[in-house]
Amino acid sequence: MLVVSLYVYAFLSEFILIYPVYALLFTDTGISVAEVSTLFVIWSVTGMVLEIPSGAWADTVSRRLLLFLGPLLSGVGFALWVLFPSYWVFAAGFVLWGAGEALVSGAYEALAYEELERRGRSGRYASVMGRATALGLAGSASAIGLASPVFAAGGYPAVAAASVLACVLCAATALTLPEHRAPAAAGGLGYLAALREGIGLARADRGVLRAMLLVAFVTAIWGALEEYVPYLGAETGVAKATIPLLILLVWVGATAGGLLAGPAERLRSRGYAALLGLAALTLAAGALSGHPAGFVAIGLAVGAFQLAQVLADVRLQERITGPARATVTSVAGLGTNVVTLGVYTAYGTASSQVSHGATFALLALPYVVIALAMARTRRSVRSSP
Repeated sequence: MLVVSLYVYAFLSEFILIYPVYALLFTDTGISVAEVSTLFVIWSVTGMVLEIPSGAWADTVSRRLLLFLGPLLSGVGFALWVLFPSYWVFAAGFVLWGAGEALVSGAYEALAYEELERRGRSGRYASVMGRATALGLAGSASAIGLASPVFAAGGYPAVAAASVLACVLCAATALTLPEHRAPAAAGGLGYLAALREGIGLARADRGVLRAMLLVAFVTAIWGALEEYVPYLGAETGVAKATIPLLILLVWVGATAGGLLAGPAERLRSRGYAALLGLAALTLAAGALSGHPAGFVAIGLAVGAFQLAQVLADVRLQERITGPARATVTSVAGLGTNVVTLGVYTAYGTASSQVSHGATFALLALPYVVIALAMARTRRSVRSSP
């Protein structure tokens, strides 16, 4: 029941039909591009501010409760957008959405790992999370595919109603998740104590710190670049109607990467470093080709990065000790958000000077640096007395 519920939760959390059309709703309401940008900033800042506090909360109360509340907050935000469309209501909706995501972040991974560990099946964490990631991508793709006919049939109210329903079903799924950890478990941590415990572990244990940094950088770079894939597709000169097919190749790659997490779980540091390095070179080659066929290479690279992301999370969960697992995971989530903003800024700066293909290639270089650093650390450990 645990694994099935985790899979259903992952799918429903991304099966939000309003995702592909909410920008149109803002435009139709008269919101300018500059105002839309401020809404995205509000969304990002909300998530960043609440990321660590919500993680500590997940270590002191029921994680299942937070997984229940998170989708409901997002659903309320989506409903408000359509019922009372205006700038400040959109802002409130983004605050609710950001808060909902923060409640889920950390709590989902912590509950999954500890429940599997309780069953003596922590070795399945990689395959379970990889499949959950793939199902989340499938949910998002399904929502994109259904958004057009639903919107054509019922407009914004229809896609909003479908999105709210998905959120309610997601919340209901959370209630089916088993949780054998009592609130303030294993030592009766209070909120502030959990916060100190999690942050202290992240600072004191170099293994945990390295795993957190790996999660942040591996997740953020390709995740941010994915937003610019349509621009890269347009740069190849294909017709606009063909660009979704190129994007589909990237989605297929990401889905395959998630599904491969189980078989690749035993990949050692040298193999992991090679995976990152080869993926970076493949991404750069595909992006610089300037040809639609290059998207095959980009899809392969994204699949490798998705696989590396899941494996990085596995490494982090295996290194966390004590009762503040969700807090530590949320610290890594905050790091991911910070790096993501950095990548957005770097992309905006670089793309104004060079092509999108060259920008993709430049931003793939940090993966090569990470791979080399991991290989060097491995050699240093071997050569030490």
